[in-house]
Amino acid sequence: MTAEDFKNGQTLLIDKPLTWTSFQAVNKLRWEIRQAFNIKKIKVGHAGTLDPLATGLLIICTGKMTKQINTFQGQDKEYTGTFILGSTTPSYDLETEIDQTFPTEHISEAMLHNVTKQFIGDIEQFPPVFSALKKDGKRLYEYARAGEHVEIKSRTVHISEFEITKIDGLNIYFRVVCSKGTYIRSLAHDFGKALQSGAHLSVLRRTKIGDFDVKNAISPQDFIANLSTDNS
Repeated sequence: MTAEDFKNGQTLLIDKPLTWTSFQAVNKLRWEIRQAFNIKKIKVGHAGTLDPLATGLLIICTGKMTKQINTFQGQDKEYTGTFILGSTTPSYDLETEIDQTFPTEHISEAMLHNVTKQFIGDIEQFPPVFSALKKDGKRLYEYARAGEHVEIKSRTVHISEFEITKIDGLNIYFRVVCSKGTYIRSLAHDFGKALQSGAHLSVLRRTKIGDFDVKNAISPQDFIANLSTDNS
């Protein structure tokens, strides 16, 4: 590809690595594109944030394709991952330490599969306090890290598919198809509550956004290597 190709607009399917923020991925690709083609300025943005502890599909748009970001963001998303039963964390995932433990002896395989049905369709969900959503100009995680209590409003999200794909002790493997704005961390937390126990998210991977599939995505490292080849 050429500098003009990127300016005219590209839709890049990137497989975001663990611990990278979506912002870091965008910044890295923008810098590499600018360096490879000696471009002073180019628009680059992503269509839907992934938490640092999640991996998977990140749609990154360049140039004129950045106008399509809102369209991509509005499409349904598919995730796979793992919940851990019997304990919770303040962030609902592994970002923070376990704060409470709960009994799990009463939970059967049939119960696990039945409880998923409670979450199909439109549901009310509270975003995690450790999230990048803003309230009064501050990110929620800033309040949370400072130990400040803040009121969070629930939001309506839609889950069209939710299935348990494997059970390994307290590790519950799942697949979810959901609307924009759904927090899988919150789903893990609420799933634990519905089981009269606790749960938190230990692994998360975004596999699809609309018709885009992570199978067709490449790592940032491979993208950068391809840039060097294209420009050599």
